[in-house]
Amino acid sequence: MAGGGTFLTFPALVYTGVRLVAANATSAVAVFPGYLGGAADFRGEIRALDRGMRLRATAATAAGGLVGSLLLLVSSNEAFEVVVPFLLALATLIFAFGDRLRNVMEKHAAGAGAAGHVGTIVVAVYGGDFNGGLGIILLAPFSPWGMRDLNQMNGLSFIVSAISVATFAAAGLVAWRPQA
Repeated sequence: MAGGGTFLTFPALVYTGVRLVAANATSAVAVFPGYLGGAADFRGEIRALDRGMRLRATAATAAGGLVGSLLLLVSSNEAFEVVVPFLLALATLIFAFGDRLRNVMEKHAAGAGAAGHVGTIVVAVYGGDFNGGLGIILLAPFSPWGMRDLNQMNGLSFIVSAISVATFAAAGLVAWRPQA
């Protein structure tokens, strides 16, 4: 189930009566320990990355994660209800075909130029807003950067998750207690 925790937590929260936007934010908090554990466990692999690449990847994922989490803050439950089926479908497709997508990206990798940065930011915006399958989805834009180690790539997804969780918690969007 690695990379698919949101597929369990988000629907469970909605089923229990948590409104969609709050369920999404709360789901991000629920899966955060997995990202934290991954980053802690893979810190050696992450440190093994070229320092410049690590800083560029961190900046791109942080910027995208912040924009995505801020997008959720301005989303209404009604608007999010329209978008969620598409986000779930996208996440499901990427979850199902993640290995193929990563292989295609590796074959066509042209380095971590502007396209690599933009792709990473776009995926991080998605992750900051929705988070479903984020660890798998981030594998695709990291491949053109020359990253081949899954532990390095998954460890870096912690950045998007941490920014989202901090943003959602600070905004009071997380359902910390059961809904009445």
